Parts: sequence; structure tokens; C-alpha cells
Amino acid sequence: MDGGKVKRVNTAEGERTAGAPARPGRGSDDTLKSLSKIVRILECFSTVDRAMSLAELCDRTGLPRSTTHRLLASMREVGFLDQDRTRDRYRLGLKLFEFGNIVLSNMDLHREARPYVEQLGRLTGQLVHLAVFDGRQAVVIHRSDPSDSTTPPTYIENAPVHCTSVGKAVLAFQPPAVIDRLIAAGLRPYTDTTITKGPDLIAELSRIRERGYAIDEGEHQPGLRCIGAPIRDQNARVFAAVSISGPAWKIPIGEVESLSKIVIHSANAISAQL
Repeated sequence: MDGGKVKRVNTAEGERTAGAPARPGRGSDDTLKSLSKIVRILECFSTVDRAMSLAELCDRTGLPRSTTHRLLASMREVGFLDQDRTRDRYRLGLKLFEFGNIVLSNMDLHREARPYVEQLGRLTGQLVHLAVFDGRQAVVIHRSDPSDSTTPPTYIENAPVHCTSVGKAVLAFQPPAVIDRLIAAGLRPYTDTTITKGPDLIAELSRIRERGYAIDEGEHQPGLRCIGAPIRDQNARVFAAVSISGPAWKIPIGEVESLSKIVIHSANAISAQL
């Protein structure tokens, strides 16, 4: 107020009254929207879809071609994406790998669980996976293959929660709202035995809670049988899982019960260590 007149202040967002608190501008909203679009692009890539064209990314994300092209150029500039020599297809960049390694190095679960994961592989002779739940899917952060010494222990891969043993072992102990949201998003069929209906999945999760472990009967990959058990954090909240997996002939159905006890024991040991 100056001489009885209201003083106005010019800002990048327009004019406002002096002394009045600035209202949140559009800048923060636009930044959040851009970040959301970048994440949508990154989520299009997987171990199956390793390289994708501009047209494919537009189709997957539903974003306009001009917007997608602009974001891809920016992501390539900072190292999030690489572009092949023909400049026609994009791949995830090494910068993401660097960030991933930092995350794993700082993650208590990855560090504390590793000895138990290795031991579980030796005891069962099966491939072992350690995964953490990110709210939508299980992210495999470590694997151990006792039959292959060249298997890289640091291994990151997304696993759908409705049809893998690590995924179902975690999902079974999540709040109903989380389960309902995932069901509403759709249960993608991977094989003929994948659970694709909400009521069937809810019934399966109830059985998992009762027995304490989950089974994947070729639901994600044909002919593969997996047994997973939940891992709890310091507050007894289930946030991760460990599993063994192998061809059905290597894990006979008659041995599932005995093997599940070993998997549960390992999961409990990891929980106690945390």
C-alpha cells in the first residue's frame, strides 16, 4: 500500500498484489507433467522390447509425435536413451544403469540378503530371484544360479505381480486398495495358465496368505514352476520376496511342500537380518 494505492508487482506469471503470497504457478505443474511423460516412455522398454522406434513409442504412450520426439531428444542428450546408427530406434542408456547400481549399492535389502540368496541356491540347486515391490510390479534386483557361475548377480528385471511367485508372494500381503488398483489396471495373460480375472486372483492371494508361500505354475513362462515367500521390513511390512524357479520336471509338484519350507526359512532369515 503506497499513498492509499495498492501496489502491483510484475512477475513471470503475471501481476499480483505486493505483500500477498504468490500463488503456485504453472511451472511446477508443467515440470511434473513432463516427468510423468518421461516415465511413461521409459516404462515402454523391457528385456523383450529392447529397442523401439518413435512411432512405436507414440503408440505405446499415446503421446503426440511432436511431444514424444522432443522428449526423446532431451532424454538422449542426458544419457537416459541411446539411438542406434540408423537413428531409427531407441534403447535405454547407460546413465540409467549407473543410477541403478547406485540404488542397489545403497539398498539394505540387496546387501543383507545376498548371502541368504546364495545359500538358498546351493541348498535347492535352483535359480533364485530376489525382488522388491515398487507399487505396481516386482523388480528383480538379484539372482543366483548355482549351475552357472557366469550369471551376473546384479540383475534388474521387472516381473508382473499377478503371475510370478515373487510378485504374488508380495501382493498377497498388500492393502486391499493396492490389490484392487492392480486388478483394475488389467491382468495381462502371458500363458494359458495366467490368472486374468480379479476374483480368481483374490482367491489365489487368500490361499497364499494361509500357507505362507506362492506358486507360479507356468503362469509367466510355460513349463516353469516357481516358489516364492514374502520378506518383511523392520515394521513387519511385506515389501519384497525371494523365490526359487526351474523347469517343472526339476521341481516336481510332490516336492513343492518341502521346498517351500526352505524358501520360507530363507525369507524369514532375510527379514530378521533387516
